[in-house]
Amino acid sequence: MDVDLLNPGFGAAAIAGVFGLIFGSFLNVCIVRWGAEPKQSVVRPRSRCPRCGSELRPYDNIPVVSWLVLGGNCRNCREPISALYPMVELASGLIWGYMAWRHGITLEALAGALFFTILLGIAVTDLRAYIIPDEFTLGGLVIGLLLAAFGGWDALLRAGIGAVAGFALLYAVGFLGTMVFRKDAMGGGDIKMMAMVGAFVGWQGVLLTVFLGALLGTLIFVPIQFFNREKLVPFGIFLALGAAATWIAGSSLLAWYTGYVGL
Repeated sequence: MDVDLLNPGFGAAAIAGVFGLIFGSFLNVCIVRWGAEPKQSVVRPRSRCPRCGSELRPYDNIPVVSWLVLGGNCRNCREPISALYPMVELASGLIWGYMAWRHGITLEALAGALFFTILLGIAVTDLRAYIIPDEFTLGGLVIGLLLAAFGGWDALLRAGIGAVAGFALLYAVGFLGTMVFRKDAMGGGDIKMMAMVGAFVGWQGVLLTVFLGALLGTLIFVPIQFFNREKLVPFGIFLALGAAATWIAGSSLLAWYTGYVGL
């Protein structure tokens, strides 16, 4: 298939993709430092090699490119640097490029790009450290409500109801699970995360997100727990995947379901 480089959609996607790569570079800093114990500032110190601690030069901090040029190693100590860093940057670039290609340079594209970037940060942090930082969840909640406010009072009300529904649903699941299993069944980060998700996808999207997240978590982690019962479940990853699917195809899935059951 030929790609028309003069097509406005392609140009918007390319520009947004560059911004996404830059956001991805900063997202790596947030993932590592907000997921650390104790939590660290994302402002100071400057980006460093995780092995030897040497500060990265500006030309060694170009998203994706620097990692490839250096062969995945630190310039100073020559120790390997995880491929997760360029993968996060590339994923962020693709997210921003896709949203601009799909929605153009619009508020909806910005909302989608920010939402997916936050979900990416949550998923990777939960995978690495089994924690969902408040900076992602509560900060994302504020962003979701602010973006909704640009759509008027009705949009803000839907976002507010979605946030309350997300928080209440996960809180109720956690409360009941704790009563049944006599141990914490839901982390506070997951609960706050669903409040943030609700601000972006509304209360119906909350239900679909939790359903898809639980389905994915069951399919993937039940077999793993069969062999290793001590393995922790980073449920935020599955909620993030469910939320992403809801944002992209939630309306179609809900329409199919309601038609299937005759509602």
